[in-house]
Order: sequence, then structure tokens, then C-alpha cells
Amino acid sequence: MVNRKVAVKIRKTHRYLGLFLGIQFLLWTISGLYFSWTNIDEIHGDHFKQLPPSSPSFSNLLGTSGIKDIATIASLELLVIADRPYYWINDSVLVDAQTGKKRSEITSEEALKVASRYIKPDLKVNGIKKIDSIGPHHEYRGRPLPAYEISYNSTENIKAYVALENGAFQTIRHRNWRWFDFLWMTHTMDYQGRDNFNTLVLRVFSLMGLITVLSGFCLWFVSSPTIRKRLKKQNRT
Repeated sequence: MVNRKVAVKIRKTHRYLGLFLGIQFLLWTISGLYFSWTNIDEIHGDHFKQLPPSSPSFSNLLGTSGIKDIATIASLELLVIADRPYYWINDSVLVDAQTGKKRSEITSEEALKVASRYIKPDLKVNGIKKIDSIGPHHEYRGRPLPAYEISYNSTENIKAYVALENGAFQTIRHRNWRWFDFLWMTHTMDYQGRDNFNTLVLRVFSLMGLITVLSGFCLWFVSSPTIRKRLKKQNRT
């Protein structure tokens, strides 16, 4: 027969662990339900984009030998900025692909034209601003700065981002993405970058969750009438 004091300790352990972990268990459940009921393509904002983006054709592009003042080319990407071709070289230098002229950054008007290639035409621009720095929880975190933030007239609070340095379209953000981002943070318990599954907080809560479940099984075992009857019979024999 299980000692009464042991049973009381198990019951108290299970009760207080459940009380302490209950909020996080609820957040895990809510976020899991949200993820399973949402379309990840819509979270990415694909329904606001022109897919694929419009791509004009060009001729008379410079060869690499015609690009001056760059000794070694390790990487080269062709970008379209305001209907003109540009080379983005070595992830640091922007060069007009037809004239060879270098650019240090793009203008806000050019950023709007870049965004118009990706965003559906029925979305109307509400404003544009330059951002030089952001906080660790900003929706544009982890991407190149400075950048242009373009707002659209929509109930979804849609914003698009274009890098200032090379005019590359970066991402689109909207209301459902922000909900997803918040719930993903509560799910992973990474309150900085969101995607780290090895945080100490997550490990501790996962371990305590396992203890809570095991204590529940133990509680069922020590309080089950059937188990008690069987134990009594064994003790009599």
C-alpha cells in the first residue's frame, strides 16, 4: 500500500507544477492551434504579392571586364531598380549594369517602383519612410539596414521593406504575420530571435512539463480504487 504521506506529496507536487506551468501550457496549446489552422503562404503575405514579380528584359549589359575599380568579383546578382538593371557585386557594391556607374543608395521614388513589381497593384501606398535602426523585436529584424518602410492603405496594416543599399525587395508584413510572430515567440520561448529551440527557459519548462505529466500518472496510480484493492489483496496473501 502506498504511504499516505507519499501520496500527499505527489498530489501537492502535481498541483503546484500544474498551477505554475498552466499559463505556458495554455500558450503552447493556443499557438499550436493557430499554426495548424493557418496557411503559411498567407502568413508570408503571398496573397498580397505579384507572383512571380514582373521582370523586364534588358540588352547591352556590361560584362565583368567593363566594371571598373573592382579587382575581384566573388558574387554578382542582377537587380531591377526603377526599370533599370543593376549589378550587386560582392554583397557591397551597386553598379549600373549598362553604364558601369556606381550607386551608394537608392531614392524613395525608386524604392516605390521596386515595391510595385512585387505588390499587387490594387494596394495603394499610404506612405514611405526611411529606417536606420530598429529594436530586437521589430518585424524587420535580421535584415539589411537602412531600408525604406512602405505602408499601404489596408485594414491588414500592410508594410513592405526595400533595402536602401541595393534596392532589393526584402519582405512584406501584415496583421496575421504579426500574430503568428507573437505566438511563435510564446511557442519557442525565444523572446529575442524567435527561432532558438535551445534556450534555457524552454529546456526548464519542458523538463518541468514532463515531471508534471509523470506526477499525474503517479497520482492516478496512488488514488485509483482498483489499484488499492489489488494492493490490499496482495498484502493479505
